[in-house]
Amino acid sequence: MEIQPRDADLVLSPSTRRRIERAVSPNTQRAYARQLGRFNDWCIINNRTSLPATGETLAEYVAALCDAGYSASTIEQAVATIRTAHRVAGHKAQPETESSRLVLRSHRKDQAAEGKRTRKSPPVTLDALRRMIDATSADSLIGVRDRVLLVLGFALMGRRSELAALNIADVTETEDGLEVRVKWSKTDQEAVGETVAIPRGSHAETDPVRVLNAYLRALKDHGVTNGPLLRSVTRWGRPGDSLSEDGINRAVRAAALRANLPNADAYTAHSLRSGGATASYRAGAPVSVIAAHGRWAEGSPTVLRYIRAVDKWTDNPLRGIGL
Repeated sequence: MEIQPRDADLVLSPSTRRRIERAVSPNTQRAYARQLGRFNDWCIINNRTSLPATGETLAEYVAALCDAGYSASTIEQAVATIRTAHRVAGHKAQPETESSRLVLRSHRKDQAAEGKRTRKSPPVTLDALRRMIDATSADSLIGVRDRVLLVLGFALMGRRSELAALNIADVTETEDGLEVRVKWSKTDQEAVGETVAIPRGSHAETDPVRVLNAYLRALKDHGVTNGPLLRSVTRWGRPGDSLSEDGINRAVRAAALRANLPNADAYTAHSLRSGGATASYRAGAPVSVIAAHGRWAEGSPTVLRYIRAVDKWTDNPLRGIGL
């Protein structure tokens, strides 16, 4: 005879619920909440049931997002969020997505016909990195912080979430360079952590060890020797709290604007990550080594896109034919 669980067996304590909630990054939680709120509001207005939703409801919602001009990537995130909410609520594999996928495919074709493309952050090349460093002051706290952000983001191939989470104690100088402890990443949901080796540089302005030490000296002058590595800076030039992920994006974009880079306002923290991978491949690093260093999942299509962007020029069939 099957034993039914008692009421107490189905209860989670507040502390356990908080631990479960903390397992998902704050950015992901905010994105999920925003997407679910938008879907629930739409269902109320259109007299639809949001949970459990039918495949027809999901298809109509996707069509509404298309009509509203949302990008395909945003709509894909919405569909994934709705499906996750259903799974968590016990409605596995619901709602079905065949119709909504076809609606999204049509949306992509319409956008392509209109000449619209997904805006991508351009990778930071080595030349662009040096120009950004040259345009960033070495005589102010915010300047030396931005230099560390730029060089470390490039050399670590760091996600902005990883950069924002770094503490001073996570970065250690060794004879060969720096060892950076990444406590958690997108591909390390269990928070096992990984120590990433960053060699010393050959140019003083972009040497990770030199720019880090200059920044640490500046922090120490303000009495800061532990806690968050990348910090906001107050209007009085003093170190503040941990620099947010959005703050990291703004700092990268501001550096690109100062350096007068083409399409400067499109640069983000991801430009450093993709730039480090692209430069490494151009220098001859194997794809598997690049993926491991940047904490991409094995066989990640993202890394392969960076590689193809390099190969389309280095291995171009028209190169050398005499055009």
